[in-house]
Amino acid sequence: MLEMSHEEFESMVADGLDSLHDDMLERLDNVIFLVEDRPADGSSILGTYEGFSLAERDVYGYGEEPDRIILFRENLLEHCADHDELAREIRITLVHEIAHFYGITEERIHELGWG
Repeated sequence: MLEMSHEEFESMVADGLDSLHDDMLERLDNVIFLVEDRPADGSSILGTYEGFSLAERDVYGYGEEPDRIILFRENLLEHCADHDELAREIRITLVHEIAHFYGITEERIHELGWG
């Protein structure tokens, strides 16, 4: 397993976000990005989106908690052989979870080659 501090990992996530096209990020509204060590259920997922997709925003109201995109540090570190692979996988995971924000289904994400 790769070893990396929380700070280094969060810096790689920030770099991953910076590498994304502005069009992908400009419609994100009330979304925060978080890093956690592992999911509460102990699964091996790399990231998750929690919130209301744009397709569901008609039920979204003022004062709602922000949507959350969470990357799971230890799962990503275990999944990757080196720093280059980790940087790629962080970017892929960000794109995948942002796609869920836009209401893109898991099936369509895979059809597009984003996950």
